[in-house]
Amino acid sequence: MSVQLELLRHGETESGGGFRGRLDDALTSMGWQQLRAAVAGAGPWDRIISSPLRRCADFAAELAEQRSLELELEPDLRELDFGDWEGRTAADLMVDQSVALGRFWSDPYGFTPPGAEPVADFEARVLAAIERLTDRCAGERVLLITHAGVMRLLLAQARGLPRECLLQVEVSHGALFGLRTGFADATLWLEERCSPF
Repeated sequence: MSVQLELLRHGETESGGGFRGRLDDALTSMGWQQLRAAVAGAGPWDRIISSPLRRCADFAAELAEQRSLELELEPDLRELDFGDWEGRTAADLMVDQSVALGRFWSDPYGFTPPGAEPVADFEARVLAAIERLTDRCAGERVLLITHAGVMRLLLAQARGLPRECLLQVEVSHGALFGLRTGFADATLWLEERCSPF
């Protein structure tokens, strides 16, 4: 049995762009509009699963109440922790850490920013959460509200992209993508669907 999984990235946040992993920013009014527009006419879903960070969970709670759906918060689907780079923009880092930033962009698995979560560890926790979800929600259609990093990882895996291409996967605020997940010989597989609907 497989799971029809729709991935929704949170909308614009109050603190703007940059490296924001563990920082718990709220959505702007534009962020709320982006998310409401993304799900208008979408679904139906059997359940909603969300990152516990406010930029995901606040909208997830509103949508779950509107659609009378069960909401689960899954800590392992939160964003990558960027360590010392949290709250900084790429432009800011270009001033004093341009070499390190370049290494991260070109090989996110091979270079870890100072104090950050290694991308290999991030991948392991996200895929473990998706395995649990796939096992528990077999045959269901699930909306997963999460972050760009989580979505890039899952989409890169589904597309069979090499690891160094992870950060090249485009995921805008309020973007919605469809995946199918399942098990083959006890191994998780991911397949992108052309349309989430």
